[in-house]
Amino acid sequence: MAVDAVAAVEALYRSDRGRIVATLIRLLGDFDLAEEFAQEAFTAALQQWPVGGIPQFPRAWIVQAARNRAIDRLRRQTVFTEKIQAQLVHDLTTASEPEEQTSEIADERLRLIFTCCHPALAPEAQVALTLRTLCGLETDEIARAFLVPAATMAQRLVRAKRKIRDAGIPYKIPEAHEIPERFDAVLTVIYLVFNEGYAATRGERLIRTDLAAEAIRLGRLVMALMSEGPTGALPAEAAGLLALMLLHDARRDSRINEEGDLILLEEQDRRLWNHEQIAEALPLVEQSLRSSFGPFALQAAIAAEHCKAARPEDTNWPRIVRFYDALERLAPSPVVRLNRAVATAMAEGPSQGLAIMDELAASGDLENYHLFHAARADLLRRIDSRQEAAQSYSRALELVTNDRERRYLQHRLREVQSYGLQSTPP
Repeated sequence: MAVDAVAAVEALYRSDRGRIVATLIRLLGDFDLAEEFAQEAFTAALQQWPVGGIPQFPRAWIVQAARNRAIDRLRRQTVFTEKIQAQLVHDLTTASEPEEQTSEIADERLRLIFTCCHPALAPEAQVALTLRTLCGLETDEIARAFLVPAATMAQRLVRAKRKIRDAGIPYKIPEAHEIPERFDAVLTVIYLVFNEGYAATRGERLIRTDLAAEAIRLGRLVMALMSEGPTGALPAEAAGLLALMLLHDARRDSRINEEGDLILLEEQDRRLWNHEQIAEALPLVEQSLRSSFGPFALQAAIAAEHCKAARPEDTNWPRIVRFYDALERLAPSPVVRLNRAVATAMAEGPSQGLAIMDELAASGDLENYHLFHAARADLLRRIDSRQEAAQSYSRALELVTNDRERRYLQHRLREVQSYGLQSTPP
């Protein structure tokens, strides 16, 4: 019973933490307090459920426990006047749970995303705050998504919360005319949630299916929301994002072997891909490219080229390079250049890709990005530069935090150190 109760708390934390925090933010008007009381309630559940049993409505139990702690805190604080304190306690004790639905945005977690993405905050702060509050990602996980040190990201989160509090930014659902100015940040949030599910920052699991599924669900909701009104080219990017996530997620079952080790795209058993999901995504790719497309549409088009190839050698690499050329013009970044370098290597040969990577290495932009060093090591391995490949694999191992990725890199390092280069077609 105790083991089942602990597992139930852990499962509820993964699936419903965001919704619980969203409810508490609405009641308390403070991000930090909402997170604090939610954490206290989950801790109480770990202590009480193994003894008293799992409640009939676990999420409601957590919300009520958090609410009770908030009421106790407010009653103890002397800085509130009796009138304000009485009103806050009344609000907390009478508020309904779950939160009532609205006609603007029906899903509670999606409403919180739009609330966090307030235009008064810097774009990176909007995204980081939503990932921390709604999805429960740790600071270092968010920092990895932004390619910045964890200490830098922690400071951004503190500043964002302080600005919301000091400026009195309201926690309210945006009106329909306010949605477009928050749209890009909302899509970015959803995609970064998916990325963490697709390749977890740390731990034994490479794939966090709970986060990937949540991101796809939110992507569908945004797609439906944006299709309800005249938003110009905005639905195209929503379609592109949903397609991109569906295509990547379709390969989930082929990315890990029976021993739990990572399998690269070119070595995956394509029979294991979810072809129904691919079939759903491909028309969305076409839809997203028909109008004024954006970065997500182009990334979806790249993913589609991989999924349309029956065999690795059938992949249209020159076309993928052209998509990356367009993506680099539209949304230039070091990571886009890295991916373009890999595609160039597959289309024109490893040496051509390495030339681009050498430029990236000189800039230093990706020095602390383990995938840069892993990709560079792979190209060096392919041209039989074993010593340089070993150095790059070693650097990637210094930076990687996911256990399964680490095992893959260790295997490759041992390979170039001990057994030499195995024949791998470019």
